Amino acid sequence: MPTTTAQPLRKPAPTIISSGNGRAALPAGVRILAKGGSALEAVEACARIVEADPKDDTVGLGGLPNVLGVVELDASIVDGTTHTAGSVAALTGFLHPITVARAVMEQLPHVMLVGAGAARFAREIGAEEADLLTPDSRKHWIERLRLAKHTPASIATAHALGPVVLEMVKERGTVNFIAIDKRGNVASAVTTSGWGFKYPGRVGDSPIIGAGHYSDTRYGGAACTGFGELAMRNVTTKTAVDRLARGESAAEVAEEAIADANALVGHGSRLNIVVLAANGEHAAATTKRGVQYAYQSVGMTRAAVRPRAIVRRRSR
Repeated sequence: MPTTTAQPLRKPAPTIISSGNGRAALPAGVRILAKGGSALEAVEACARIVEADPKDDTVGLGGLPNVLGVVELDASIVDGTTHTAGSVAALTGFLHPITVARAVMEQLPHVMLVGAGAARFAREIGAEEADLLTPDSRKHWIERLRLAKHTPASIATAHALGPVVLEMVKERGTVNFIAIDKRGNVASAVTTSGWGFKYPGRVGDSPIIGAGHYSDTRYGGAACTGFGELAMRNVTTKTAVDRLARGESAAEVAEEAIADANALVGHGSRLNIVVLAANGEHAAATTKRGVQYAYQSVGMTRAAVRPRAIVRRRSR
């Protein structure tokens, strides 16, 4: 009988996926991938574009501030091949926290820097400084203060910020990117200004490796937006990549991740996830209608969007 020779698995086309607000940045990342650039380079480049966009009030320049009117940024990046990572949290005054996070990964023996330490390191590497509170984001802050019966002057001297935060806090989004390059390497990046009008120093899931995002070249990557505290409690993205490693599809992984988050809160979660498997398959899930994710592969002339699967809360 004739023998058959096993055919080697074909690498997927270089691809980037993102949360919906990352769509406009995807072409820049795909150009990097098309020229043979790395997944790590592509996700950082995409994140930088959104960080510098004052129209996106969930990320970087123009992000909504904390209750005291200060824009605090969180960001992290993961190389799925080397399993190295860099992260910054509660960083103020710098335009591109994702680049500072990458420098932490590549220049220090640490994974995470926060607050004043992160800012000191950003200055050491010559990161671009910026006044992140735009007129529009300041206007939103003042309006929210007024509803809570406060002014910029009164909130600065308030003795108890917790009750004010409970009145003001506004869940906002995040932008995330996961990419596969020509060599099949996977990387991911997340950057955010966090919840609007949050308590000073609040850190969400975005800079927490394995919560806000995770990638492993052998299996793929996952990244979250939304109610980050749920992703932190559930180590959502590391669990998602572990499920990819067990052979589950991207769609199965995304829906199970959101179902797990739903089980943590009685009112249903507000967590969203995107998943990119090492074979190029991608999917996303959420609990809210109308939430999309974006993707683009080398060879596509423009980025496209797909709806996320909606996962209802399951009875226990």
